[in-house]
Amino acid sequence: MTEDSDSSSLVRLNIGGKKYCTTVDTLTQREPDSMLAAMFSGRHTLCQDPQKGSVFVDRDGKHFRHILNWLRDGAVPTLKDGEYSELLREAEYYQLLGLIDGINAILNKRKGDDEFNTELTRTDIIKCIQSEKVRFRGVNLSGLDLSKLDLSFVDFSCACLKNVFFSRANLLSAKFRDVDAEGSNFHNATLRECEFNGANLRGALLVGANLQSANLQDMLHV
Repeated sequence: MTEDSDSSSLVRLNIGGKKYCTTVDTLTQREPDSMLAAMFSGRHTLCQDPQKGSVFVDRDGKHFRHILNWLRDGAVPTLKDGEYSELLREAEYYQLLGLIDGINAILNKRKGDDEFNTELTRTDIIKCIQSEKVRFRGVNLSGLDLSKLDLSFVDFSCACLKNVFFSRANLLSAKFRDVDAEGSNFHNATLRECEFNGANLRGALLVGANLQSANLQDMLHV
């Protein structure tokens, strides 16, 4: 990019054949650490159509309008669960961390409202972790939002943690032996020295998680 590096510059995009028009400002301000912000920072050479002047990105353009609306005003669209999964893949590709959190919060709330009868609430969990040794062995915590909590050294062994929202939580040395954590969100969570022996993490989101020295023996993750 040369003249397009001006923040107010018009940008024409070709996302997998679908055409969009926006500004450098929109692509860089809300999520400054994203791939899109890096692409249009002025530091990179972009794949441009020499005749039409559009920047080509080889992704499915179906949901890119939702990406742009998020970048413009921070709105997470109302979609069906299957469409949210598609949008989530695109948000992960473009490294839009705020949108990833927003989508997962909605999905977990829906699942919590419709499917699960959990034994404890987020407030209950916060009260429990104030004690020295915390154990939730075999407890059903499905669908809870436990994001950003300090859950270090907590024993979750054999618990049902389906679709739990652990994003950005501190889970240092936590025990997840034989847990069912299918579909849970560990995005940007600290999982250092955790024990996952025999855990079911099928469909779990581990993007950005710190798994240093974690024991992943016999863990199921597809």
